[in-house]
Amino acid sequence: MRRLRDTFSLSYGQKIFLLASVPLLLAGIAISVLVASQARQLAESEIHALENKLLEAKKAELRNYVTQARNAFYFIYGPAAPDDERSKERVLQILAAMIYGDEGFFFVYDYDGTNLVSPRQTEFINQNWAGLSDSEGTPIVDAFINIARQGAGWHEHLWPKPSTGQEARMVTYVLGLQDWHWAVGTGVFIDDVLAQVAASRAEVEARVQRTYSYIISITLAALLLVFGSGMVVNIRERRLADAKLKKLTQRVFDAQEEERGRVARELHDGISQILVGVRYALDNARRRLQRGDHDGAGVPLDKGIGYLGSAITEVRRISRDLRPGVLDDLGLGPAIKALAEDFQERTGIRTSFTTVVFRNRLDQDAKIALYRIAQEALTNVERHSGASKVTMDLRGHKKGATLRIADNGRGLATPPGAAGPGLGLRNMQERIEQLDGTLKILSSRSAQGGTVIEANLPLSHLLPPEDAATPKMEAQT
Repeated sequence: MRRLRDTFSLSYGQKIFLLASVPLLLAGIAISVLVASQARQLAESEIHALENKLLEAKKAELRNYVTQARNAFYFIYGPAAPDDERSKERVLQILAAMIYGDEGFFFVYDYDGTNLVSPRQTEFINQNWAGLSDSEGTPIVDAFINIARQGAGWHEHLWPKPSTGQEARMVTYVLGLQDWHWAVGTGVFIDDVLAQVAASRAEVEARVQRTYSYIISITLAALLLVFGSGMVVNIRERRLADAKLKKLTQRVFDAQEEERGRVARELHDGISQILVGVRYALDNARRRLQRGDHDGAGVPLDKGIGYLGSAITEVRRISRDLRPGVLDDLGLGPAIKALAEDFQERTGIRTSFTTVVFRNRLDQDAKIALYRIAQEALTNVERHSGASKVTMDLRGHKKGATLRIADNGRGLATPPGAAGPGLGLRNMQERIEQLDGTLKILSSRSAQGGTVIEANLPLSHLLPPEDAATPKMEAQT
């Protein structure tokens, strides 16, 4: 399970890419669906309006045909009696002769359902078609008769085309001759209208699909742009990170070499010289003992013992500089106090240290960082400032802890924010930044002069006191 989770775990760059691309992809899909839906609705409305317009045109054409046919036989039908067979025959002949176009014709049914005129489909003549329905179950002849009884009207149904015999949709206009109980009408096939509507719908669907393609292409292009930008930024950040890592590594090497050089100088200038003095004192004592001057051998032996004591003290000082035991044993406050006292004794620069009892104690990383900052600051004071007084203050507060070191020296030759600060200042800055703290350096080269270094650590590096060991921890700071 863990191996599977590791396999599908994402890197930071992949998470950033997903965070940028997934909302873009979802937005593209939502826009596609919305645009397609709106386009279909608008197109359907326009197609419906077009269909109605075309049907109205067909109906107007049919009404015109029926009006012309009525005008052609009305002078016969008007004065004729209901049983005037001669007039009926003449009207049937007129209607049978009125064919138009490739499929157009007039038909006549009596109210019983018998076909009287069907010039293009003569097999219908003299047959009773009452109850006739199309393949969809729509009544045809009975509907014609009902419309004729009411006067006139429209009916839509399927009817076999005379030219092919295949059913096609037809719109029929029926007129009733009430005196003779006839239903007279004509129809027009609207398959061309339906084909035009279907073509319009197909065109709309093709446009929607093209819109989908455009949106998908734009979304993919945007995703590629995001991916490419992410790759460029990632490569650039990696190069910057590599450069920073190389620079940091070089700083570490420089710090190591500087520390080795400092220890080597102290061993050479301090312990080595003392040990040389011990050697001369012991050699002097040996020569006096060989000459039998036992009383005179005591003086060089006493000097040798004194030199050994100085060597022991120097070894302890170097050891304390490398890793002060008092920092682990008593805490940060006593360690900095001991550092200040030793600095004053060694350099003659008046040094004062003040602190307050912490309600909480610092964690180990914070104690080491603040101690090293104090140590580095005092080293800079000794080497560069020419100061006669140094004040050090350590205290905790509601925002964390602050170490403040001030001197009355000549100040920094280079402004603290300028490029290329010294290695010591860079070490201070990096130590405090690793703990999410801040380092402020204020310096003036005026007559008053002086430099102030203030290191602030956040509250997260203050450990909560334990009830059982509160006095001990407060003493340790």
